[in-house]
Amino acid sequence: MEGGGDNKDGKVALRLGMDALLAPLKRDAERKALHWQLVCCGSRQATLRNFRLAVDADDSDAFVALLVDAEGPVTESPHLHLASRDRWDVSFVDEDAVHLMVQVMETWIVADADALSEFYGQRFKRNALPRTQDLESVSKGDIEKALNRATGKTKKGGYHKIRHARHLLSRIDAARVKQRCRHFERLLDKLSAQIEAA
Repeated sequence: MEGGGDNKDGKVALRLGMDALLAPLKRDAERKALHWQLVCCGSRQATLRNFRLAVDADDSDAFVALLVDAEGPVTESPHLHLASRDRWDVSFVDEDAVHLMVQVMETWIVADADALSEFYGQRFKRNALPRTQDLESVSKGDIEKALNRATGKTKKGGYHKIRHARHLLSRIDAARVKQRCRHFERLLDKLSAQIEAA
């Protein structure tokens, strides 16, 4: 997974938050005695490099998946999106192994205004968040501006990816994110199918 910054603490924090968001899937995997490991790799390039290494090193029945920000609107498959936007060739894996946070991870966070309000408390401005049902249609810049407007005057201060994402990811309701972010729903469906098939 992309994210976590350049230091170990940031990567651990993001992994803990994402593991909490995906906890039902992780529990399903553990019930089937499957090993679940989420690895936060920092930058996009580091994430692609580590993904390639994990796929190349794998000599078992492991399922290795890639999760990166789309960084823009997605109108085609994840393979084609990454090929056209980043000039990445990920054709060495099946389409089910390539996933996008559309347009950025914060889109998932914005999907659950209740969780944001609970975390930030007083002076949180819920009405600054996008109301559209299809959050993936909201640009990265608009998501960032909305988060900053909504959180900027709270005691915790404006949204900060390294300091706040872990706590927010562990609070947001995956069902709400699924309703507003179809690529998140795709991620859950594909991972669930892999677990069931194992």
